[in-house]
This record gives sequence, structure tokens and C-alpha cells, in this order.
Amino acid sequence: MQPTKAARLLAAGAALTALALLSACGGAQHNESEALGSKAPPVQPQVKKQQVDVLPGMPPVQDPTDIYAADRPGRLSPAVRDFPSRVYVPNTNSDTVSVIDPETYRVIETIPVGRQPQHVVPSWDLKTLWVNNDLGNSLTPIDPKTGRAGRPVDVHDPYNLYFTPDGKYAIVMASMDRRLVFRDAHTMEVVKSVPVSCYGVNHADFSIDGRYFIVSCEFSGEVLKVDTARMEVVAQEKLPLDGAMPQDVKISPDGKLFYIADMAANGMWILNGDTFAKPEFLSTGKGAHGLYISRDSREMYISNRGEGTISLFDFAQNRLTKKWHLPGGGSPDMGGVSADGKVLWLSGRYNSEVYAIDTRTGTELARIRVGSGPHGLAVYPQPGRYSLGHTGIFR
Repeated sequence: MQPTKAARLLAAGAALTALALLSACGGAQHNESEALGSKAPPVQPQVKKQQVDVLPGMPPVQDPTDIYAADRPGRLSPAVRDFPSRVYVPNTNSDTVSVIDPETYRVIETIPVGRQPQHVVPSWDLKTLWVNNDLGNSLTPIDPKTGRAGRPVDVHDPYNLYFTPDGKYAIVMASMDRRLVFRDAHTMEVVKSVPVSCYGVNHADFSIDGRYFIVSCEFSGEVLKVDTARMEVVAQEKLPLDGAMPQDVKISPDGKLFYIADMAANGMWILNGDTFAKPEFLSTGKGAHGLYISRDSREMYISNRGEGTISLFDFAQNRLTKKWHLPGGGSPDMGGVSADGKVLWLSGRYNSEVYAIDTRTGTELARIRVGSGPHGLAVYPQPGRYSLGHTGIFR
């Protein structure tokens, strides 16, 4: 039997009355909560971070807005937590590595290595430090747990050393040979040798997805773009300054720009690696050489070797904010930041010394005598999941 029109009207009225009572009760509870100061915060929609399509085999990018997110103070990998904290300094003219205890600021050991060691490079898996004996045509492995040097490995013209983000290959920057030599990351056997038409392949850094890397060519004032998987140079350009001498390369935390120090231009080039268009230039100081990221990813330290200063570049403000002067001058070159982010360590290339600098104030904490021609020193261990090489580029 269908209900009558009157019955339907009565039912609708009852429903409206009940709804009004419920609304009134809810309003009373809401007002009471506000009066007690316990209003619940509104539910915020969860924004999922966009994933980066990385080179196959490469660890995922933790934070697409900050590729250095794994490098925060104290975030040491389990692989390195038992390693003693040390500063390893290759002395190019003395053919040695000075080992500094950062707690005492003293050299505690001097390790003989091959001829003209240029850089001390952490391996991709963080377990080995490789000393690049450039004119000795060898790599000397150092066990960072014991500090002992192993048997040198024959590698021709190893001016600098990097590792592909997937951990498969070591990339030897064979500066005089004018080659990028891809080798097995563990055995150092040659996989592919890539000739280049520029002079002085030198330093590098990888794109956020690891699919390409940018290389500086010191002696011809050029930069290369190299496809990581294909192991091929895909682009090349001359820097827009006669006599340019590009040095260290670092990518911005958001992965959008590459910064390239230039010791002849006295500043750094700012390059969009994706488009590889003409870079912009920012003057920093005489002999700009090394580039190092702060532990909070907010700043970059730029060593100006020709004037004994360190410039600070603020990523958010996109400008230089400070300049620290070493007392009495010096020749700050290559180095790294301590694991806790409090000390910037730099070699004094032409002064046979190493500088320890407070990253909060720019105060020189120590000036330590080492061998002749100190160059690419490594602070170790440092936070990070894996190493891309050089004196420590960690992701």
C-alpha cells in the first residue's frame, strides 16, 4: 500500500526536525570546544612528492626539492658508523697523504703513496678511499676503518675520480689523455674509454635523476654534458670568456642548476644542465676553485684560492651573502664539510697547510702544517647513502 500524501508530509517534517536538533547539538559542541581552546586543526590534504624517474639501478631520490637531504648532520650510513673521523690530505709534491685528527687538529700519520696524488675519493659504497696518483698512474686504496693503505691499482692518468649513481662504474678524469674512462667500480677494469675534444677534463657532478653529468674542461674553457647510461658526450660548449678555467662543479639542492667555479674568471658560472644554454656568471673572488654545500642545504661555500677568502652563496636568496677572510691570507682550495656541519676543511694549495673554519662565524679554528702541494682533501666519514666521487659528493 502506498502512503498517503499526508503521511509523506508528516515523515518529511519529522526528518527536518531531527536534522535541526542534530545541527544544534553539533553547533553547541563546536562552540564549547572553541571556548575551551581545544579546536581541532583542519585536516590538511597530503601532497605526495613527485617521484624522480632516475637512472636504472640508482637509489631513489629521497626529496626532489633537496637532493642533499641524506647529508644532514649525524646521518651516517651503517657502512661508515664505526670509522674514525679523519681528514685525508693528498700532498701532490710530497707524494704522501697527511692524516689529521679533527679533534686535536694534529697530523697523526703520513702515508706514502704514488707520484703526484691529486684527490682522495670515497668509493660509491663508502668502504674505500681512493688516492688518485696522477703521474704515478695508479690508485692507492685506503681502508677508512683502519687507516691502512693497500696495494696500488694500475690506472692511467687518474687526475680525478667519480662514480656513476647506480654504483656500476668509476669514471676516471684522464686529463692529459683527454679521455673519460669508465671502469668497473670494484675491479677498476676498463669498460669504455671515451675520447673528448676539450683539454683538461677535471671536475663533474650529476643531474638529479643521474641520467647525465656535467664536466669542466680546465685548459680549454669548456664544459661537457655526458649521457651516463650511453657513456657518450652529448653536448659541448665554450664558456663565454676568453681564458676561462672552469674547476669544481656542484648541482643546486633542487637539481635545477649547476654551479661551475672558474679560477680565471674569478667567480662561478650558473648553468641549466637540461637546456645547456649559455650560462650566467657571478663574481665571487680571485681564483674561485672549490664548491661545498652546507649540511642544511641552504648555503654553498666557495673557496677563492687567489685571495685567501671563502664566499657564501645563499640558494634561496640566489646571491652572495658573506665573505670570510683567512687571517694572514692563504690559498684555500679543495676540501669538505665535517659530519656535524660545524667545520669547513680546505687545503692550502700553495702554503703547505690545511685550514679548519667555523661554518657559523667564518673564524679560523686551526691552520695545520702538512706536506707540499696539498690538494683534494677528504673529510671522512660524512653523512650520505652513497658517494659520487671527488672529495666527497654524497646523496
